Amino acid sequence: MKDFYQDRRILITGAAGTVGREMVRQLHALGPAELRLMDNNESEIFFLMEEYKGNNVHCFLGDVRDSEKIKKLADGIDIIIHSAAFKHVILSEYNPFDVVQTNIIGVENIVRAATSCGVKYVLFTSSDKAVNPTNVMGTSKLMGERLITAANAIKDNGKTIFSSTRFGNVIGSRGSVVPLFIKQIKSGGPVTITDKRMTRFIMTIEEAARLVLKSVVISKGGEVFVTKMPVARIADLAEVMIEILAPKYGHKSSDIEMVEIGAKPGEKLYEELMSDEEVTRSMELTDMFVITPAFKAIYHSINYNYPDTVSDKANKSYISADEKALDKKELKQYLIEHRVLEKIEEN
Repeated sequence: MKDFYQDRRILITGAAGTVGREMVRQLHALGPAELRLMDNNESEIFFLMEEYKGNNVHCFLGDVRDSEKIKKLADGIDIIIHSAAFKHVILSEYNPFDVVQTNIIGVENIVRAATSCGVKYVLFTSSDKAVNPTNVMGTSKLMGERLITAANAIKDNGKTIFSSTRFGNVIGSRGSVVPLFIKQIKSGGPVTITDKRMTRFIMTIEEAARLVLKSVVISKGGEVFVTKMPVARIADLAEVMIEILAPKYGHKSSDIEMVEIGAKPGEKLYEELMSDEEVTRSMELTDMFVITPAFKAIYHSINYNYPDTVSDKANKSYISADEKALDKKELKQYLIEHRVLEKIEEN
């Protein structure tokens, strides 16, 4: 991977977010010629600038809604990783027009800038919520994926390879359930879970960033990459976290109550990363699935061959409810091995 990224000029949008910062860290170690980092969070992009001062890293305050800004930042760039987005489901329901501007028009701005500036690769970070969407955020992410795929066939695109990757639940990211559980355990409970039947695919922040970087390397154009990942029951996650953290904060595990509050509107009991329809046009690699475009006639000139291919056809949809979940012992080991809780507490 170092050979691919070394001496490249890379633009990352949403660079000050949880996964964005980790991508910056991993990319910086690979020796790129330049990293251009953009975010609309003034404080966080400033901290990022201070952290990487004088290391071929240039930080910019900006918004993906600003097409002229994006075009200026894309000039001379080899790779764009587009991770800026509205990601919170409930907040998006209250602000649907803003979500359209950021998650859909923002993608259009990236596409137009990339084709205009002759960028070689564009990778869009999508979400499990894009599969059979039940909310505004998921619908916007699905539309973003479709725009990215379609960009490979537009007349103005001379050489840019556009592709997407879908995340599961990035465990420990801002707004995820793990920081909330830590806060609740610290205060002595109760720990609130929406539904005991709820399952989620989980991945660490480091794994999410690696998925993005690998996807760019092997992309051909128009695909959606889905990494293979473990499944956790949210109720088990809460119990394991109580077991680990309660004594640390001066509480008995048995004294911390778990309360079931019911699923939020638009929230699924399980997570989907690949639908039944998508299975028919997907292939399996060692550590991920690749969903190829639905309208094959449009992309017939693209050769979808990849290293580490296990099967040219996936055999089933990828849904958390259908996969074997980690038991509590395995889940505890996963949290400890990846230092998930420690890293959140450190921050």
